[in-house]
Amino acid sequence: MSMLSNIDLLRRVPLFSALTTAQSASIADVIVKRRFKRAEVIVEQGKKSDSLYIILTGRARVMSTDNRGREVILATLQPGDYFGEMSLIDDEPHSATVRTEVQTDVLMLGRDGFARCLPEVNSMPYNILRGLVGRLRHADRKIESLALMDVYGRVARSLLEFASDDGLGNMKIREKISRQDLAKMVGASREMVSRVMKDLEERGFVQTQGDGSMIVKDRLSSLA
Repeated sequence: MSMLSNIDLLRRVPLFSALTTAQSASIADVIVKRRFKRAEVIVEQGKKSDSLYIILTGRARVMSTDNRGREVILATLQPGDYFGEMSLIDDEPHSATVRTEVQTDVLMLGRDGFARCLPEVNSMPYNILRGLVGRLRHADRKIESLALMDVYGRVARSLLEFASDDGLGNMKIREKISRQDLAKMVGASREMVSRVMKDLEERGFVQTQGDGSMIVKDRLSSLA
C-alpha cells in the first residue's frame, strides 16, 4: 500500500473513476491512507466523523444496535465500497457502526475534500442528495426495527415517526392511518396490529379522536 501514490490508489477506486486528471490531483492532495486492525470500529452509531471512507483491502460489517444492545448486520463492505457519506451530506450522526472483520486498509477523504465533489449547497442536486440520505436513514431504521423489535415496538416507532407537535404541547398524528396500512409498514398482519393498537389505547399510550387523528403520549417511546 505504501508503494503506491495517492493518484494510483484513486485510480483503483470505482467511486473516483469518472474524475478528470485535475480533479484526481485535487483529491489526491487531501486524501489520507489508514490501516485498521481486525475488529476495530471505524465509525460509531450515534457519533459524528468528518470523513468519507473507502475500503482498499479487507472487509467490514455495517451494524445497527437498538437501545437494548441488540445488533443487526445491515451490510458487509468489500474493497471499493465506501461509507460515511451520509453524515457528511446532512451533518447528522452515523446511523450505524462500521467494524472491521479483518485487517482493513482505507482511504479517508475529509469534509473539505468531499465538499469539492458536491454540487453547490443551495442547488437542487444538493437538496436531492439530502433527500436521498433522509430516505436511507429511514430505511436503516426500518430494517433495524423489523430485525430487532417485536410488533409492539415496530408499531410504536411508526406512530412516533408520524406524530408531530400540535402547538398545544401534544404529539399528534393528524391524518387517519388505517390498520391495513400500518400493518404493511411494520410487516405484521392486520389482525395483530389491530390487537396491538387496541392494547395501546386501553393502556393510555394513544388516544384516537373522532376525526381519525391520534394523540400520542411521550411514554410510547419506551416501547420503541
